[in-house]
Amino acid sequence: MAGSTAVVQAIRTILRERGMTYRDLAGLLGLSEPTVKRDLGQGNFSLRRLDRICEVLAVTVEDLIRNDRPFNTALTELSKKQEAALVADGKLLLVTYLIVNDWRFNEMMATFRIDENELISLLLKLDQLRIIEYRPPRRIRKLTARNFSWRKDGPVEGFFLSRVLPEFFDGPFDGAGDAFHFVGGTLSEASRARMKVAVARLVEEFEQLARNDARLPLETRDGCSAVIALRKWEFSEFTVLRRSGKSTAYPSK
Repeated sequence: MAGSTAVVQAIRTILRERGMTYRDLAGLLGLSEPTVKRDLGQGNFSLRRLDRICEVLAVTVEDLIRNDRPFNTALTELSKKQEAALVADGKLLLVTYLIVNDWRFNEMMATFRIDENELISLLLKLDQLRIIEYRPPRRIRKLTARNFSWRKDGPVEGFFLSRVLPEFFDGPFDGAGDAFHFVGGTLSEASRARMKVAVARLVEEFEQLARNDARLPLETRDGCSAVIALRKWEFSEFTVLRRSGKSTAYPSK
């Protein structure tokens, strides 16, 4: 099989095994879907385009040529042991967060008080934890999938709830691009299911925008966080006022 044909087939294999479409790949590359279809159909894209494809898919050209490793093993979540190691070291957690969000070696070093030797040491630890593959001096390949998320009730989520969330809500939401809405009401099971789908779509849109904007210069981007939550719930101070023996439509927790 010709080298170019093998590479294109390997790219298609990755997309299929990860449940990605040409449209998904086009979004990550900042190209139109027809352009990606044409490139993969004809197999005549530039080496620069190939490097960019490898970057967004977190593989190497060597991986594509060999095509002898499973491409569907990208991590959708970490183990408790991996997350515990991150929570125990604030800088390690920071670097992991940055890499998952497509920060580059120079950007991390230029933005945070982490010198080159320390950053290399952190990257080696992440390599040992099998969260990334690190090839000195500055080649980083994240092993996390496009739909990666932190463990439900895991160490990182616990850290987020106890340390990050209180600080997040402690400040005002009065910036030009800020928004804060707290809404409550009584919804049927069908309506809650509909809202759950809407929340999932909003999360996907946020993540897609973040992936697209990762291509922009660092100085044009700002750290941004959103907390999007929905559950059947009633404030405990309201629940205690319910009449005795009256069933509650909402658990207190």
